[in-house]
Amino acid sequence: MKKKNMSNVSSNGAAVDLIEAASGAHFSGFLSPTSLSAPPSNSIPIEDDSPKQPFVIGVSGGTASGKTTVCDMIIQQLHDHRVCLVNQDSFYRGLTAEESERVHEYNFDHPDAFDTEQLLECIGKLKCGHSVNVPIYDFKNHRRCSESFRKVNASDVIILEGILVFHDQRVRNLMNMKIFVDTDADVRLARRIRRDTVERGRDVNSVLEQYAKFVKPAFDDFVLPSKKYADVIIPRGGDNHVAIDLIVQHIRTKLGQHDLCKIYPNVYVIQSTFQIRGMHTLIRDKEITKHDFVFYSDRLIRLVVEHGLGHLPFTEKQVVTPTGSVYTGVDFCKKLCGVSIIRSGESMENALRACCKGIKIGKILIHRDGDNGKQLIYEKLPKDISERHVLLLDPVLATGNSAGQAIELLIQKGVPESHIIFLNLISAPEGIHCVCKRFPSLKIVTSEIDVALNEEYRVIPGMGEFGDRYFGTDD
Repeated sequence: MKKKNMSNVSSNGAAVDLIEAASGAHFSGFLSPTSLSAPPSNSIPIEDDSPKQPFVIGVSGGTASGKTTVCDMIIQQLHDHRVCLVNQDSFYRGLTAEESERVHEYNFDHPDAFDTEQLLECIGKLKCGHSVNVPIYDFKNHRRCSESFRKVNASDVIILEGILVFHDQRVRNLMNMKIFVDTDADVRLARRIRRDTVERGRDVNSVLEQYAKFVKPAFDDFVLPSKKYADVIIPRGGDNHVAIDLIVQHIRTKLGQHDLCKIYPNVYVIQSTFQIRGMHTLIRDKEITKHDFVFYSDRLIRLVVEHGLGHLPFTEKQVVTPTGSVYTGVDFCKKLCGVSIIRSGESMENALRACCKGIKIGKILIHRDGDNGKQLIYEKLPKDISERHVLLLDPVLATGNSAGQAIELLIQKGVPESHIIFLNLISAPEGIHCVCKRFPSLKIVTSEIDVALNEEYRVIPGMGEFGDRYFGTDD
């Protein structure tokens, strides 16, 4: 079926279409957990002590859909990374004596059957880099083994598997990727009968009775509705090798990202190549000539601008080629403008004009006023800026204070936060924390994230005062 609307197409779109075509898997876009929020803060830490962020995958689906098989295949293919598997089944609430006597009337597929608070605590500790003791549940006696635990160590990848892991929003928000294993109901029932009779010592009649009374209604009421939260839907489960291979490839890509990109899904770093590293090496060299500094800075700025434009919404458009054929492509976003933070941001204007013919560009001047902080001195913006998507231009994101004031001004002028894309060459972690916590819907596109700020709030290793070096006004 032809898609008539391709709004908000990003670099993920190609991967989504490829996987759908190759495997029959349905991708609704690689979604991310709700952005971390925190109150605005002007205090800038000198070092980023946050632990390395693991990649958390949720795997859900109906009973006996093949979730565990999918998890095992992902773990096998990620053999060069530390991966841990946490089963939601481990967090079943132990039955009371009265419930145990009437166990066949107990609904194990209802959300209330699980200790979700303990599950949240467990995953939260793993995300912070701590080891945890996961309870062991006795399925024959329907109680937790009070003296037995399974120790799970901190890992690069955490896989959380269970029928209802998408039901609670708090659990969903911990995940970087959500996979739903979609298997035919008859196949799932046959697998469940085999598992419960062979592995758990139950008779067929009790399995069928429980399935009809609890399992199927719970699937219809809780499991199936949670399918809409999935980023990836895999038909045929573990038999769908193509889909699993592509999922693993995506995970490997995410693991190679900077940790801040995992914390803030609205931060994008253009893919590093030897060309990009080489250009960074040149412009960071204090001995480079002004001519070469400008030349290679312009090349890098152009790449950042092009990448930023890729995050704008597009609509489908058909044109007739000189051969008389119809080509289906996309139409560029019409309502667009640039805003440069004077003066170093003006160095990025030419690259934007080269990419977007006739684009309007506004200007904002923010001055550091001693102990009084940053002060807005001047602004000249398009009158209809509230109707436009805005590319905010500044080569260096340091503390984030100037950027924060500029973004606040744009929002006051009526620009939706989600319509702002902040483009820069290098970013300090402190600046990313500052901007992303205050403006979680805004996008940041950069070419490198540096180590930190020093005591003078200069980016380290950095490249000095960019505006002075670019315009030739340094000492």
